[in-house]
Amino acid sequence: MKLRILCLMLLVLSTTAWAQSKTDSLLAELDRAIETSARYDEARVQSIQQLKQLAGKVPATDLPARFNSCLQLYEAYKIFHYDSAYNYARQLQQTASALNDPLRSDLARMKLSFILLSSGMFKETYDSLQTIRLDHFPDSLKAEYYTYMARYYYDLADYDNDQYHTPAYNNKGTAYVDSALQLFAPQSFAFKYYSGLRNIRIGRREEAAHYFQALMNDPSLSYHELALTASTLSDNYIQNGKTDTAIHLLMQAAIADIKSSTKETAAIFNLASLLFKQGDLKSASTYIEKALNDAFSYGARQRKIQVSAILPLIEAEKVNRVESEKRTLITYAAIVTLLLGVLVTLIIIIFRQLRKLKLAQQIITEANIKQQEINHKLSEANKFKDEYIGYFFNGNSEFYAKMEKFKKNLEVKVNDRKLEEIRLLANTINIKKEKEELLSNFDRIFLKLFPHFIDEFNTMFAPEDKIHLKENELLNTDLRIFALIRMGIHDSEKIARILEYSVNTINTYKTRIKNKSIVPNEEFEHRIMEIKSI
Repeated sequence: MKLRILCLMLLVLSTTAWAQSKTDSLLAELDRAIETSARYDEARVQSIQQLKQLAGKVPATDLPARFNSCLQLYEAYKIFHYDSAYNYARQLQQTASALNDPLRSDLARMKLSFILLSSGMFKETYDSLQTIRLDHFPDSLKAEYYTYMARYYYDLADYDNDQYHTPAYNNKGTAYVDSALQLFAPQSFAFKYYSGLRNIRIGRREEAAHYFQALMNDPSLSYHELALTASTLSDNYIQNGKTDTAIHLLMQAAIADIKSSTKETAAIFNLASLLFKQGDLKSASTYIEKALNDAFSYGARQRKIQVSAILPLIEAEKVNRVESEKRTLITYAAIVTLLLGVLVTLIIIIFRQLRKLKLAQQIITEANIKQQEINHKLSEANKFKDEYIGYFFNGNSEFYAKMEKFKKNLEVKVNDRKLEEIRLLANTINIKKEKEELLSNFDRIFLKLFPHFIDEFNTMFAPEDKIHLKENELLNTDLRIFALIRMGIHDSEKIARILEYSVNTINTYKTRIKNKSIVPNEEFEHRIMEIKSI
């Protein structure tokens, strides 16, 4: 009996030692990957530059080739940089529109949907996906569409994380996964991955592990596929309470993400969260900083919020530990005050810890102050831009009114035969030219602050109803009315006074434009206000 107990103890100790050795090995490998991450990113950038050079050689008239070039650049950017991927997705839409190709148009819209979803823009993702027609899609694109819809509902379920909405969202996501699985080849990565994901979502953890372990043992997986598999499988172990195994998998996923230059990732963020809960503040702090850098590099709004939520907790815990060490040292100092030699040593230690604490507090305080200053400046800058344009336009409108009144007064004096030169001076004032210049200045400044206004405005219309400007025309009356609304001037009477139209005319313009839009009338102006400035 004693021999059995001894063997069992030896087995437990050896297993624990092996697990710790594996953890240390993966931590060291992850730290090395983070240190050399810039090298992987540079390789990705060079690959993208080569694609851009090839795209630059495509003739402007060869629209199918231009579409394919934009598609390649989109794929290169979609997990690396949100803004660039979004830009190429929009170019895909424009090129498909120029080709008048419904299949390419829906493909471009689907690619745009992935980027919107990766950034946490759920409403925009749903609006985009709902406009896609599947009847002309091949099975491969239909399957891709179903996985996007599944991820959309799964992400909503995770975001809400309640007992009311989450189950319904999970059910909808699973239904779309079922549709996708019917189209995937049974031995493909996608079939095994989404089969495992489906089983996780419906609570069949053992079956999910079977699919994911098969993928983990596949040496042909790309770094990105390995990261997806390991990260998703880790959630299965977290639900089973096997945190150490989940941490090992998240480390593997984070390493693979770095080597594939994937910035749209949750693996290293989830890893930092688990290590924080286990009390490993040093590693948690290092990895949450990497997660924050990736989130800002990619431009993922949702990920920024997630990281920003846990970062203060980690930093606060670090400060609490320093404070705790400080209190412990002070307690020891009080106890051993009678021992002079030990007292001197403890005083030195205390002062060192105090200096470290003050330095840490100073760094945290300075970082918070800088962040507050940045936020304040950004807020002021945005407010200044909007208010400056409104003020500039209204000021010039008032100037125009004053000039017109001044001209009339001069003409009265001339009619009274007072001074002939006053008439000549009055006639030199070209009111129409002044007004045109005022509108031109407004158009130019407005488009400088809202460079994508016309493109985003046109996304709310069918192709045949989009606004096409004349040569050398910056804005027309339709666009100018809603440019003023974007600046915060919603009163039709003010808009009419600025543009020198009647209120009825302005309302007629607005009604006509809204009726043409594919957006409901009651949402149109709200969508206008969502158009971002630079």
